[in-house]
Amino acid sequence: MALALTLCGVAFLLAIIWGGVFVRILRHQRIGKQIRVEGPQTHFTKLGTPTMGGVLILATVLAVTMVAHIVLILKQQEIAEAIVIPLVIMVAFGVLGAVDDWAGIRGRRSGEGLFARTKFLWQVIIATGAAALLHWRLGLRGVAVPTVMFQLNIGILYLPAAVFIIVGASNAVNIIDGLDSLAGLLSATAFVAYGVIAALQNQEYLARFCFIMVGACVAFLWYNAHPAQVFMGDTGSLALGATLGVVALLSGQWLLLPLIAIVPVAGVLSVILQVSYFKLTGGKRIFKMAPIQHHFELLGWSETQVVQRFWIMGLLAAMTGVALAMV
Repeated sequence: MALALTLCGVAFLLAIIWGGVFVRILRHQRIGKQIRVEGPQTHFTKLGTPTMGGVLILATVLAVTMVAHIVLILKQQEIAEAIVIPLVIMVAFGVLGAVDDWAGIRGRRSGEGLFARTKFLWQVIIATGAAALLHWRLGLRGVAVPTVMFQLNIGILYLPAAVFIIVGASNAVNIIDGLDSLAGLLSATAFVAYGVIAALQNQEYLARFCFIMVGACVAFLWYNAHPAQVFMGDTGSLALGATLGVVALLSGQWLLLPLIAIVPVAGVLSVILQVSYFKLTGGKRIFKMAPIQHHFELLGWSETQVVQRFWIMGLLAAMTGVALAMV
């Protein structure tokens, strides 16, 4: 645990040091955020703010994790697979998010990015590859249930479950993104929770990886604090969510993910409910706007109030998740 916390600090310092230069490069290259016309009007002040800041998180995690475990990886020790697989998935979803961000900035669909079905298809393809590696390479096929002393073996059903967890988590973090610091705070909190769970399970390498993620996310918040100097974009949100899903699967405690990531899950549910109700009633709405964070903004909450209150709920849920993992 001491080494995991040390690596967390190293990741934080590294990201802080080169983060300022990175933000200036993004600003100089005019890699700026496009704002949805139908979004809250208060967000139009964010137009042009540098995006694709998720590169700051991903590059830092990749560098620190590789350097810290280079000997294990070069020796191809079995434990290294638990390090390499989350890294590969993080990079793959990061690249997908970067393509989406770039398409929205300089592509033909400026302000829109990739078609939703195209992005979803690639998410499923990457997640299927990850599920196959987890199931057949690492031999994972179980799920931990609170109060049950052993993992339940679900066999081949592990594959669709893993794909659902990875794709669902990726989209959940992506949907809850949009307010300064919100996605970063919630992601850092969730990785702390799974870092503690991994430590309690004596999965020291997974715990280290989780806390490296925490350090990089917290450093990103230095530049993403309101008013944000940079946004993570899909480059960061898709990668953070997918990596969180993989970490949950590696810990075996993936049934607790909807609790530990309760706010992102609520964001997804709010969109599903809003769209379904709109279609069923011919135009009526449940929320003033979905995802749910924008509903509270339109109720009169300031952006910082939404972020702080959602983070409080996320923190309490994550603590409850860790407690249930110990039962």
